[in-house]
Amino acid sequence: MSYRAPLADFHFLFETLVGLDQVRATDMFSEATEDMTQAILSEAGKLCEEVIAPVNRAGDEHHSTLENGRVRAAPGYAEAYSAIAEGGWVNVSGPVEHGGMGLPVALQTAINDMMSSACLSLQLNPLLTQGQIEALNAHASDELKDLYLPKLISGEWSGTMNLTEAGAGSDVGALVTRAERNDDGTYAVTGQKIFITWGDCDFVENVCHLVLARLPDGAPGTKGISLFLVPRNLPDDNGTPGLANGVKVVSLESKLGIHGSPTCVMEFDGARGWLVGEEHRGMAAMFTMMNNARLGVAAQGIGLAEAATQHAVAYAMERKQGKVGGTGTIVEHADVRRMLMTMKSETFAARAISLANAVAIDMGHATGDADWKARAALLTPISKAYGTDIGHEVASLGVQVHGGMGYIEETGAAQYLRDVRITQIYEGTNGIQAMDLVARKMMDGGAAAYALLDEVETNAEAARGTLPDLAKPMFNAAENFREVTEWLVEQDMQDRFAGCVPYLRAFARVLGAHYHLMAAMAEGGTGPRTSLATFHIKRLLPEHEGLIAQVREGAEGLYTMSVEDLQAV
Repeated sequence: MSYRAPLADFHFLFETLVGLDQVRATDMFSEATEDMTQAILSEAGKLCEEVIAPVNRAGDEHHSTLENGRVRAAPGYAEAYSAIAEGGWVNVSGPVEHGGMGLPVALQTAINDMMSSACLSLQLNPLLTQGQIEALNAHASDELKDLYLPKLISGEWSGTMNLTEAGAGSDVGALVTRAERNDDGTYAVTGQKIFITWGDCDFVENVCHLVLARLPDGAPGTKGISLFLVPRNLPDDNGTPGLANGVKVVSLESKLGIHGSPTCVMEFDGARGWLVGEEHRGMAAMFTMMNNARLGVAAQGIGLAEAATQHAVAYAMERKQGKVGGTGTIVEHADVRRMLMTMKSETFAARAISLANAVAIDMGHATGDADWKARAALLTPISKAYGTDIGHEVASLGVQVHGGMGYIEETGAAQYLRDVRITQIYEGTNGIQAMDLVARKMMDGGAAAYALLDEVETNAEAARGTLPDLAKPMFNAAENFREVTEWLVEQDMQDRFAGCVPYLRAFARVLGAHYHLMAAMAEGGTGPRTSLATFHIKRLLPEHEGLIAQVREGAEGLYTMSVEDLQAV
């Protein structure tokens, strides 16, 4: 089965549900007209279908390799990446003054979604570059921006993120990589980083690393960390990559999935680097990159869910098994229908949330409005965790639809499951996303959450006349969630953390159902989107009640069993 870009879904979501019209009504994004949006997505979709998707299998079967200290990409990757770069697709939201298109993040998110469906391993390369562009544009000196941004935006150079160390994963403050001040204003960076995605490749002129390290006078923990830009090859006065810097790939990890994407152990040995932002303020600059990447990773999960769903539907419509009516294929079986409708409805819900998140980011950038920025911040952990959880769950259902053949690599269903699993872990595990949601994102006492729930309830009220059977449970679910939010913000942090994962999932359940109801209303209450909304609201939304019950249990029950009993029982 060949991947087909879901252009109709993107058009419907942008023009009907998530408010892209508000974005293009701003001065910053006034050129992102509906016609331009459709044209861009259509061309990006064609690239994904015809150029990127065909290399997906090759990357899985022929892993990236390390030869003489350099990473060699999988067959076809160089040609596919060249098409991405030459078409300007590395970062369509990049700043215009440095060669970017200056388009909304919402469009970039849709493109990331499609590229991830086509080949997640390759898409990871431009995704990391996008995050580096965002960080440099926000925090780097003009001199660094003028040199690096045009090369990164054009795709001539690629970017990476270097946070993790063997003893410093989620606890970034425990890192031991150090930096020393040089006499010429640069810095010498020394240390080892692990899990560095696309730490090197052979189809770009230069690889630029953003590296967290501590200066001699840096305080312990995250407050004493600085951020440095360390290129693989030192640019000369004309910006041409020249002498090799003191950085190399030590080894490549052997992984469950994304085989075409090299995951590198990087060694920095007095490598020359340039400060990004202020000394000892590196985490603030790095979080700019990470927040960008978290929405990008949400799109990866959703993209894999889309690909797995298309794959499963195609198989179900051709596989004959048992005596069933209609087509005579397994798509007529009730349980297969249940799985396929779950896959489609969950993918739609996650995509709607992620695109609404992107629109909030764009509106925050364009207007500076604090409410839009608060909404964007609130939705980011929900988008990342829900989008990637759904990616994994949908890919797993895709294997199940295929039955025994799903477990056989020949069908390709298993690759989606293997590839998507990492998205729940990197750029902050989904547990950390949930902790962020109930901690930092609730520092406003729940104000941003309540504002969003107000809209959900207003929409449900408006739907009572046309779709009363869907509007009532939608309104009730929003009220239930409002009540648990009011309870949550009164609890201490340990009790919040104990219920943070079910809280995030319940929030996503409510928001996903909200967008399904809006879709049904836009369709006039009859048609395929209404059928999908009915399935989602009546069969999946009720899960929110069980999730809320878990949230209210607090932390006490998690510690009644001793550590010794955990091992013994």
